[in-house]
Amino acid sequence: METSNLPAFNAIFNLLATICLSFGYYFIKNKKDVVRHKFCMVSALIFSAIFLAGYLTYHYHHGSTKFPDLGWIKTLYLVILVPHIILAAVMVPMILTTFFHAFRGNFEKHKRIARITFPIWMYVSVTGVIIYLMLYQLFKV
Repeated sequence: METSNLPAFNAIFNLLATICLSFGYYFIKNKKDVVRHKFCMVSALIFSAIFLAGYLTYHYHHGSTKFPDLGWIKTLYLVILVPHIILAAVMVPMILTTFFHAFRGNFEKHKRIARITFPIWMYVSVTGVIIYLMLYQLFKV
């Protein structure tokens, strides 16, 4: 795969993680099925890990892509990007801790940290797709 294809590849895996997170949340909140919840969350973890590998590979070979100076649109992009970057760094240990407690069967700790981890993970996954669209599709130079 050429590195020029990696941003689209990464966006697809962010989207897949978002879908799995959404279904996983639905299954556990509506007391539908713990097995399906677990499957969705493990799938989201795998998709996010694949995304991270693609992201690191792309930026290792390509470096950063500068957003064009489009006035308020660039400001909007940065308002989305800055918390995305900060939360992406914070969420990795949170996700691992959340999974650790689930796999150990410590569901009270799992639920407590998942209440914080889930919205951060969801924000990072959704905004990852939005950033891709803004940077590589809608406003590319």
